Amino acid sequence: MTMKQTSSSTSFSRRALLGAFAATALVSAPTYSKAAGLLRGSGDIRRIKMYSARTGEKIDMIYWVEGDYIKDAVQEVNHFMRDWRTGDVKNMDLRTIDIMAASLNLLDVNEPFMLLSGYRSPKTNAMLRSRSSGVAKNSLHLKGQAADLRLSSRSVSQIGRAAASCAAGGVGRYSGSNFVHMDCGPVRTWGG
Repeated sequence: MTMKQTSSSTSFSRRALLGAFAATALVSAPTYSKAAGLLRGSGDIRRIKMYSARTGEKIDMIYWVEGDYIKDAVQEVNHFMRDWRTGDVKNMDLRTIDIMAASLNLLDVNEPFMLLSGYRSPKTNAMLRSRSSGVAKNSLHLKGQAADLRLSSRSVSQIGRAAASCAAGGVGRYSGSNFVHMDCGPVRTWGG
């Protein structure tokens, strides 16, 4: 068997495993001390659920199984979190996706996150900065390390507490605009 065949058969078994998980698995809401360490051990999966009101797209994706990120699933998440204004796609930092998934699990909801902003191209970030003083010049959105999210069934405070409990990055609460910023930068919180 060649390396290419081995890789292909591994991919096939992962797809079969994903199908089985999607059909039968329930994702529990364990306690997380660090989002990067969530769901370790045998039988573990990581799942992210989001929708975009801007594009009309939805994603409910198992992107990690038993210690391995699933390349095709991560690529779909990257595409989903693209700059919707320009269509530019960036590889999102997997730590940010983990923080988002852990936060959603901790909130114990069936509702997916509404993604307001994932990756931002330099052009989009500059345009947003020209309209608002609240947009950072060197935003982590530019690096694919941040997301702005909302849930209709939970308050900004509740979402912010769940994200902050991961102790894995920055959490900004924007109550006036009804969203929470999550990133994989230094651990810090702001807003109200």
